[in-house]
Amino acid sequence: MNIIIVGCGKVGYSLLQQLSGKDHNISVIDLNPEKVHTFVDEFDAQGFIGNGISHDTLNEAGIAHTDLMIAVTGSDEQNLLCCCIAKQAGNCKTIARVRNPIFNSEIAFLRDKLGIDLIINPELICADEISRIFEFPQAVKIDTFSKGKLEFIHFKITADCRLNGLELMKLKSVIGFPVLIPLVSRGDEVIIPRGNFVFKEGDIATVASKHSMATYFFKKANLSMGKTKNVMIVGGGTVTYYLAQRLMDSKINTKIIEIDDNVCVDLAEKFPDATIIHGDGTDEKLLLQEGIDNADGFAALTGLDEENILLSLLAKRISNAKAVSKINRINFNSVLGDLQVDTPTFPRLLSADVILKYVRSMDASIGSNVENLYRLEDGKAEALEFYIKNESAVTDTPILEMNLKPDINICSILRGDQLIFPTGQDVIKVGDYVVVVMKHQGMSDITDILA
Repeated sequence: MNIIIVGCGKVGYSLLQQLSGKDHNISVIDLNPEKVHTFVDEFDAQGFIGNGISHDTLNEAGIAHTDLMIAVTGSDEQNLLCCCIAKQAGNCKTIARVRNPIFNSEIAFLRDKLGIDLIINPELICADEISRIFEFPQAVKIDTFSKGKLEFIHFKITADCRLNGLELMKLKSVIGFPVLIPLVSRGDEVIIPRGNFVFKEGDIATVASKHSMATYFFKKANLSMGKTKNVMIVGGGTVTYYLAQRLMDSKINTKIIEIDDNVCVDLAEKFPDATIIHGDGTDEKLLLQEGIDNADGFAALTGLDEENILLSLLAKRISNAKAVSKINRINFNSVLGDLQVDTPTFPRLLSADVILKYVRSMDASIGSNVENLYRLEDGKAEALEFYIKNESAVTDTPILEMNLKPDINICSILRGDQLIFPTGQDVIKVGDYVVVVMKHQGMSDITDILA
């Protein structure tokens, strides 16, 4: 597939990391020559120095033969205009990153009237993830599959967790019902666990579950913390705006600390049921005065990664709150585990994941049967959702009899409205949606799971 990416920022970088070398011809456009040269040198891509809203620049980059154009510059208006021009200059699908809340209520209009195929809002996506985390405070991260029916909930094995020191094959007898753990992260190692695998304190395990069963699982595993009731947020930016809306809808008591007086006034007008505090959220005395020790949810959403990391560490030290920190610089990710940051969230990576899902769906229409893709554990593993279009070597054969490649786990089968957590006797049928976790890269067909 021929793809043009306009904007050589952090999202563009994440996209190239995932798409480069996977049967895609990629071109990048940016006004900054240094950024373009860096991308071309590091990845298998063509570079063009220029403005993505320029018809001449788009023509030079091959817009006439492009299948997908992705606009992820720092300007919403430029991204939208870039997509409009690309639609006129070529016959491609278009994706625009649009961040300003004023556009949020107009997404349907922009999509329908301007012909833009996908509009993504990183801050909105980030707020949605944080609200899900507060619903399950035990979770480090939550991914959804199979039309929202399946959740991958990533959680840490604590000293008093009933999984600590337990063999995987004995998990059912402890929890009381079948549980699928498709993936475990231990330090820098990613493991597809088998029956004799033993959980250890500090492991990040992933449970594949229906939403309705997750609470019961955490209770039986001695990890139940209950739904978050009182949340403190430091920083009054765009993510806070979207998150506060969701917390208000869920009847969660919300307190926002913001240093800018004008922002405080604006937040107070928009969220009359929230408590808005004008002050420096990095002041420990102020945090204690405002009751951080009584909060069971804490979100550090300032514009500085360093502040957010330190605030989250502080929140964990003086309270039992579920602490979420917004991180923009993805190169921090390698040290966050060493710092024991509770739950970092990366808006740029979340945006890239949404775009990658769309690319996968386009691939599916031209031969691949991958519907969704999630990168897991910094790309060391993937969760792929396949739609089974035709009979093949994997259909109508018991899973136990399949000669699977190592480090592959078939997690679920969605058949109509029925979600199945398969055993060795289950079979895959045409029309099923199948979620597979693997340490392999670049699979495009369900038959690729076979040795």
